[in-house]
Amino acid sequence: MEDLHSLNEALNKRAGRKLLPSIVVSVSLVVTIWSTLAFRRELFAVVIGIAVILGIREIVRAFDLTQTQISFPALAIATIVLTIATWQGSLAGLAIATAFTLPNLLILLLRRGPEGFVRNATATTLVLIYLPFLAGFLILLARPFDGLDRVMTFVVLISCNDTFGYLVGVLFGKHALAPKISPKKTWEGLAGSIVFTVIGGALSFHYFMHQHWWIGSLVGFIVVFTATSGDLIESAMKRDLAIKDMGTILPGHGGILDRLDSALLSAPAVWLAFEIVKRYL
Repeated sequence: MEDLHSLNEALNKRAGRKLLPSIVVSVSLVVTIWSTLAFRRELFAVVIGIAVILGIREIVRAFDLTQTQISFPALAIATIVLTIATWQGSLAGLAIATAFTLPNLLILLLRRGPEGFVRNATATTLVLIYLPFLAGFLILLARPFDGLDRVMTFVVLISCNDTFGYLVGVLFGKHALAPKISPKKTWEGLAGSIVFTVIGGALSFHYFMHQHWWIGSLVGFIVVFTATSGDLIESAMKRDLAIKDMGTILPGHGGILDRLDSALLSAPAVWLAFEIVKRYL
């Protein structure tokens, strides 16, 4: 028992987070996603909307540290608008809602006067695009009749990338991938992500989507790039803001954004892949 405890502590120290709580949270999230999609797919959109609003709260608090003032209530309302519009109007709804909410958010900033306007407007635009807009593609994945299969395929891809990149990196990682941004991310971990996400993509596309395995492998390879980039982008934001995690709501992970980072950039890529497959293959 003491040997297992020592091993767990060693893994936690090398990975920079607690392993067992991280696994529990990950499994709980997967169960929540599956159950909402299996019961009523609209509930999945609600869950995404809530997660995005919690993520906005985290990033608003982080920006406060740099005296960057953005409105949480306004962005929360914008998220609700984008969520409803995306579910009701698909891609066109997402695009129109984004085009409608962005100028209104900028107009609201005028009340604070010209001081810091460019900084606050830039931050507001970043948050709108980075969170509710990109998250809208998760909702687009769930809208069709096979939304459950699409989203679970997406979950498999993201889980393979994150889990095996993490495990291989912890066990074998020696060469830092981006030491100035994320010191614990390694080339060995990236190789693990590529191998297992390509395999996971092949299997999930074959069994969930009933498509050729090689399509899933290609999409899996793309997801490694988008998910890793998403993780590095969020890490760069945290480095710039001088914080370790965006929040503490998810034990073993940190905040909502620490869990969403890889999914946000990957959702548009996977949605586009499904659209291409549907129309041309």
